[in-house]
Amino acid sequence: MTNSTGPKGPTRRVNARIPGLFKHSVEERARIVAESADVSDRARAFFARGGGIDVTSADAMSENVVATFGLPFSVATNFAINQRDYLVPMAVEEPSVVAAASNAARMVRESGGFFADADASIMTAQVQLDDVPDAASVVAKLEGARDALFDAGDRSIPKMVERGFGCRDLAVRVLSVEHGVVVVDLFVDVGDAMGANCVDTVAEAVAPVVQSLIGGRIGLRILSNLPLRRRVRAFCRVDASAIGGAEIADGIARASRFAELDMFRAVTHNKGFMNGVDAAAVALGQDWRSIEAGAHAFCALDGGYKPLSTWKRTEQGLEGRCDLPLAVGSVGGSTSANDAIRTAFELVRVESARELAGVLACVGLASNLAALRALASEGIQKGHMKLHHRKTEAADQRRREEVRSEPPRSEPPAAEEATAVASARTVTR
Repeated sequence: MTNSTGPKGPTRRVNARIPGLFKHSVEERARIVAESADVSDRARAFFARGGGIDVTSADAMSENVVATFGLPFSVATNFAINQRDYLVPMAVEEPSVVAAASNAARMVRESGGFFADADASIMTAQVQLDDVPDAASVVAKLEGARDALFDAGDRSIPKMVERGFGCRDLAVRVLSVEHGVVVVDLFVDVGDAMGANCVDTVAEAVAPVVQSLIGGRIGLRILSNLPLRRRVRAFCRVDASAIGGAEIADGIARASRFAELDMFRAVTHNKGFMNGVDAAAVALGQDWRSIEAGAHAFCALDGGYKPLSTWKRTEQGLEGRCDLPLAVGSVGGSTSANDAIRTAFELVRVESARELAGVLACVGLASNLAALRALASEGIQKGHMKLHHRKTEAADQRRREEVRSEPPRSEPPAAEEATAVASARTVTR
């Protein structure tokens, strides 16, 4: 019996431990995953037709659409987060990302699983003003008008306020007294939405009120993609025996320390972390560009550049942690734009944006662990290139099939060919 209630159904019958899923055919994998996640008939039909989106849906999502572009829609297995099982949809073209995340999740699962927690969904709306006449004195004036500013912001998003969300706090920053540049940051609880449209609306509604209080010229009114009050943290322990022994555990800890000490290494360290986050975010219709921008800005807050995650050696093995701003939504936006995203939500079965943020952070931690384990043992290329060769072999096979399918070319008689060449020369002169 299938569950037709979608990602927020009353039951959560998910089994993420599916050994040897890769050994089955695509069709058989789809059947196994559908049964493991107890998805709806609509999702099963999506699997049956091979996924994808139709051009009509694509045309409603973007501009100048002429076709659709596909990515592999995969499922990462083995994730146990906060003592719950999760099947994680991932859309990515890079070889080994899904396999690596699933394998690392299995190792962590054997050691107790992941744990994650996320802050409330507080987004930042920014109102910028230039040429404020007495910029040095505006902070107290705007702080004293908090209620009026909140009221203007909340009246612009009545449905959000009806659900118990809305403006929560503000901060005033004077960026330049000389040029009168003032920024008001309004902190808005957007619930289970990503919240970009909501906070943009708030910024536009509050701007004239701010201007009436301090003067100046209204500038930008838009969200910030660095949501420092919307952070997520994830943690796991993994036994040395699960990752291949004490020597590999030592190597992972050393590699993590390298990323803490060297910016150039930290960038690649974080790329490995974001491999998992981005792939899951794309499959789930999230704004992965915003996620990337916020994550990397967070790494550079102190003027340098730090890793998103760290791995420390323990007596038993390793402890891994991550901390990053992460704005995601389980409602609104693209979450119901097409069957691919709706099916992805049926697989992951999160009940809130905060839960989704925790899942993505754990996928990032798993991807990071897999990369560091490979680097600390046989090197990154062995597993990666094995799957890369499979991809290139498939491309070569397709090219051979295309050559075989081309109609034979008939050669013109020698005399006709000579005449054609002579005519071409005459024309070019």
